[in-house]
Amino acid sequence: MNVNIKRLSPDAQTPTYAHATDAGFDLVAASDVIIEPGATACVPTGLAFEIPEGFEMQIRPRSGITLKTPLRVQLGTVDAGYRGEVGVIVDNIAERITPFNSTKYEHIDGTTTETAKHVRYCSRYGDYVKQDAVAYKTYIIRKGDRIAQAVIKPVEQAVFTEVEALGDSDRGADGFGSSGVRQ
Repeated sequence: MNVNIKRLSPDAQTPTYAHATDAGFDLVAASDVIIEPGATACVPTGLAFEIPEGFEMQIRPRSGITLKTPLRVQLGTVDAGYRGEVGVIVDNIAERITPFNSTKYEHIDGTTTETAKHVRYCSRYGDYVKQDAVAYKTYIIRKGDRIAQAVIKPVEQAVFTEVEALGDSDRGADGFGSSGVRQ
């Protein structure tokens, strides 16, 4: 299957599969994004996709980031008709303990860097602020980091029919843990 892509940023990277048998290809950050504890950010990929009709692109987390950091990539769908930049929504679920008590940014590869002790743009306040420290467990997604994976899958659209009653099933209306946790 051919999927046309458009580079919207000079720092955008063409998607690649890490291994020949992989289902998902990597999505790479096109710019640095700082995510403080409790915050959510959209990480730009710098790419727009032309998904073939009858397919969708599913954005999924990378397992290493989920296992080793408090960052959570939110599942996403890119529809065949969307032609804008694909972004990856990332939550930092770390609890903010004390504001601005660390002098290091965490990275998804387990390394850290000292914070710049100068004025920086703070998305939380929408302005430039002078800051010598950041909240503990503040992460910086660096340009070039593989932040998520994506899979292109076929989709089927349903036809919905309103009825007076639904057919019976073994489960019925039982849900939310009704089957228990053990056999």
